[in-house]
Amino acid sequence: MATDYRAVAKNIPISAQKVRLVMDAIRGKDVLKALDILQFLKNRSAAPVKKVVHSAMLNAEENFGISRNDLYIHQIFADEGRTRKWRRFGARGRFKPWLRRSSHITVILRKKEAI
Repeated sequence: MATDYRAVAKNIPISAQKVRLVMDAIRGKDVLKALDILQFLKNRSAAPVKKVVHSAMLNAEENFGISRNDLYIHQIFADEGRTRKWRRFGARGRFKPWLRRSSHITVILRKKEAI
């Protein structure tokens, strides 16, 4: 049975929908290749995703002694976090809420199986 190496970042102030667009670019790739891809993406959500992938890689290295060259991204997903409701006043005294969405990012790495 394979061991999972994970890292989680909670309450990132970017909507989960925007974070998922970046995650689709690196799903299933080697960790080092994924970090290179994230470094050159221009999306604002690339920075927190890169930070979580890097953290999961270091968790596997420090805690379990796994080489970073042997790791790949087994699962990566973004769940919706809490939504802050900000107030904005509209015409005729109406109230128009701004929804400030957040997300939770989870990365699960595994070691490549020798063939």
